[in-house]
Amino acid sequence: MDEQAKPLRHGYTTGSCATAGAKAALLALIEQAPQAEVRIRIPIGDTVAFALHSCEYTQLWGEAAVIKDGGDDPDATHGAKIIVRVSWRDEPGIAIDGGIGVGRVTKPGLPVEVGMAAINPVPRKMIRETVQEVLEQYEMERGVYVLVSVPDGEEIAKKTLNGRLGIIGGISILGTRGIVVPFSTAAYKASVAQAIRVAVKCGCEHIVLSTGGRTETYGISMYPNLPEEAFVEMGDFVGFALTQCQRQGVRKVTLVGMMGKFSKVAQGVMMVHSKSAPVDFNFLAQVAVESEASDTLLEEIRNANTAAQVGDLMAASGHRRYFERLCERCCRAGLLEVGGGGFDEIETVIISMKAELLGQSSIRREPQAL
Repeated sequence: MDEQAKPLRHGYTTGSCATAGAKAALLALIEQAPQAEVRIRIPIGDTVAFALHSCEYTQLWGEAAVIKDGGDDPDATHGAKIIVRVSWRDEPGIAIDGGIGVGRVTKPGLPVEVGMAAINPVPRKMIRETVQEVLEQYEMERGVYVLVSVPDGEEIAKKTLNGRLGIIGGISILGTRGIVVPFSTAAYKASVAQAIRVAVKCGCEHIVLSTGGRTETYGISMYPNLPEEAFVEMGDFVGFALTQCQRQGVRKVTLVGMMGKFSKVAQGVMMVHSKSAPVDFNFLAQVAVESEASDTLLEEIRNANTAAQVGDLMAASGHRRYFERLCERCCRAGLLEVGGGGFDEIETVIISMKAELLGQSSIRREPQAL
């Protein structure tokens, strides 16, 4: 089979890995024997086998480690060692906590309460139900303490949004389906929605949505007095992010991006990945006509290779109004996306590849007459 035709390999979530580790650790504790492999049921209904990286035990505890396999998804936690220690407790029931490398929640708006380990509800449920099944299998009525650790978790977390979300000290134990779908847009959209929810819970009424790192940095320079929660990287999901802001009651939204993606937003395209919609150079030329560009310049725009090149051409020729018109169109397209209302103000800022301001415009909602 052609290498390029092979389907992408899915992986397993940190929640699934932690559940497998908990089962292996408990079995080792009960049986006083190391485990090589365990099988668990994941939320989508499949039963999956997990090989153990290591498994140890004493009379007081069992401990197992699983290496996170993210499949073909570029997951920050791929290859992470997830260690689970299970011990008996005097109190009845199953207690679950995070150790080294598992973050602690410090801000509201997440599915886990402030102060708790960042082990999300579905993984907690998976661990609890799996541990309970093992206890019932061995007819044991004892309290159990489950401690999940990720030795490199604090370092891995630097590659995630955890710090911005108020998850301090490590990664989150996540997963709603049990598997990692390669290049899943659902996972990124979920992180965007979560970031907006945290911002609102922290009192932010103005949110700055950026398409990436450089545009976010520019947004921060524009609004240095806004708290860090107010800055959200929406990536390519412009429409989704705007809708989430509207649903959460955000009063002002600022969009910060570059010519390539925002030339599409100006036309009403709200998912701006390069494969989702190509740059329309005829559209860019039409806006240039409205900005009184010369025929020669119009021809250069129509024959350009990238939207960034168009931006350079218009900036070099002094057509600043051109960028303002594009920003105005982005604002109107954004309002149209959310049904024409919901924000007191929507603002668009377009910057160059060198992080220089090209254009800026905003639309404010007129106050309602009494």
